[in-house]
Amino acid sequence: MIVKIAFRNILRNGRRSLMTLLAIAVGGIAIVLFGEFISFVRVSLETNAVENVGHLTVFRNGYFDYGAGNPGAFGIDRYEDVIRMIAEDPVVAPTLNVVTPTISLTGIAGNFEIDASKTFLGTGYVPRDRERLRRWDEHGVTLGRIRTDSGLSDEDESRGVVGLGLARVLGLCEDLRIPNCPPRPAPSVRNVSASSLAPPPIAVDPEPDAGSRVKGPRLDLLAATASGAPNVLSLYVTRAEPQGARELDENVVLMSFSLAQKLLYGRGEKKATGIILQLERTSDLVKVRARLNELFASRHLDLEVRDFAEREPFYRQAVGMFGAIFLFISFIMGIIVVFTVVNTTGMSVAERTNEIGTVRAMGVRRGGVRRLFVAEGAMLGILGATLGVLAGQVLAILFNRAGATWTPPGQAAPVPLAVLTSGVTGLLVSAWVGLVVMATIAAVVPANRAARLEVVDALRHV
Repeated sequence: MIVKIAFRNILRNGRRSLMTLLAIAVGGIAIVLFGEFISFVRVSLETNAVENVGHLTVFRNGYFDYGAGNPGAFGIDRYEDVIRMIAEDPVVAPTLNVVTPTISLTGIAGNFEIDASKTFLGTGYVPRDRERLRRWDEHGVTLGRIRTDSGLSDEDESRGVVGLGLARVLGLCEDLRIPNCPPRPAPSVRNVSASSLAPPPIAVDPEPDAGSRVKGPRLDLLAATASGAPNVLSLYVTRAEPQGARELDENVVLMSFSLAQKLLYGRGEKKATGIILQLERTSDLVKVRARLNELFASRHLDLEVRDFAEREPFYRQAVGMFGAIFLFISFIMGIIVVFTVVNTTGMSVAERTNEIGTVRAMGVRRGGVRRLFVAEGAMLGILGATLGVLAGQVLAILFNRAGATWTPPGQAAPVPLAVLTSGVTGLLVSAWVGLVVMATIAAVVPANRAARLEVVDALRHV
């Protein structure tokens, strides 16, 4: 009966109730759309990180904290046996998508045709495994994205990829046909003498073979082996890729795993500095990590496991920032809902003071009056929240069909901009429940004021 009466009371002043419902609905639309956008950003960042470094990476103990200074000294011995143990484990194997070795190293890259050199951060991948890493898309956020060739080859270990900034610094813009690449400035001329004005002797370089011309421009990579000896190998650059951050853009070199092994270990024992595990589903990460730690402890292996959030700290920072923004927006929407419902219910109490006195005189207790107005607030919250959640979903679907694009953090190329409309049941339920609870709580204050009215004063109220 209370619900029926509350619904009828809402309809008594339809215009005011409609404005209240719309205010609650707008709050629901804002929360749903922004929440789904944040969910899309989170899974996009997760997908980008997992494509690059997998879900989990196995390192030798100490590498994560100290390996950057001497990666060769923290190599994993007999890494093939470790990979085989992981791939054959009955707990881990069903969850795996890719398990592959990798090498990280530093050194100097030089293009000595123009006397230019630059320090680099190199990563060695097994080319076919890297292709499989890049195809991971559990959440469907890369649908419609144009996938380019990785630039690495299983048949030719000398092929590699560099960052766009590194290609510019080393003078590869013309060879790689990089657009909008500024020309290198001419070196300054000082202490010009008559002898320096004489034409230099002509040095004839040997003609490069046809194979090298097809591969692309050559860089000479210098790195220190695990034993400390210098080592130089050639890399033929097939393409330059923007990295999304200037620090990476001017330092990254991607190469074949076998070439990276030769560069880092020379003629010594070949090792891997890391073993990447990419899972079918991110939800299995905690279980697989615990199982790996158990395996390594039981076999007394000096290994540790790190997840993609530890290797890519920007992921946690970005997710935390968007989460804080979402909470702030939800708080603002909650305040709007509270004040709107308080105002609507308060005006209803003022208009129905005589009715309150009448029902009190008929024997209705204070609690009955209080429950009636709280029920009206809850009814407004239910109707407004339902309208807001449904409208938010409809607008989200329409927005996804608009074909908007954006450049997310950590990427250099625009990608489709969307909001996540699947797998967000928790968000929709939380938004609906939150709005209903806020509207119900907001109705408590005017409901208490109505319940405290004296019967005689309420009956003679004009």
